[in-house]
Amino acid sequence: MLNIVPESEYLLTSRLRLAVVRLNRRLRAQRTNSAVTLTQISALSCLHKCGQLTPGELAAKEGVQPPSMTRVITALEELGYATRSPHPSDGRQAIVALTDAGRAFIEADISAREAWLDKRLAELTDDERDTLAAAAEIIDRMAGNQN
Repeated sequence: MLNIVPESEYLLTSRLRLAVVRLNRRLRAQRTNSAVTLTQISALSCLHKCGQLTPGELAAKEGVQPPSMTRVITALEELGYATRSPHPSDGRQAIVALTDAGRAFIEADISAREAWLDKRLAELTDDERDTLAAAAEIIDRMAGNQN
């Protein structure tokens, strides 16, 4: 059966996709260090938010395969941004944590992006900021829905 999307929904879909892509591009342009890949920044952000994790937990949270995450963790260790230590109760596993340098890096990166976004938000009316606050909750809910 053919699924026909009403034109108004298609326009919203297209406009929202394009707006998210453009905003993401502008936020990426605020990066403090382009030598660190977006995948590495994502892993650092996850560790910053969640605390120390096993490589498998980090891979699952990031939606990548464990071998890919192993390469990311190795690169972060080489940069001095993450460490691996033995798991306290499971000798087959390791624990990945941010180093002080990794924490400083990700906090500076977040700060640069949020400073840019704060400037853009300050240009809006109170009603527009309220609308964006509601939209942010909806977009976050949509992003969490893996269907």
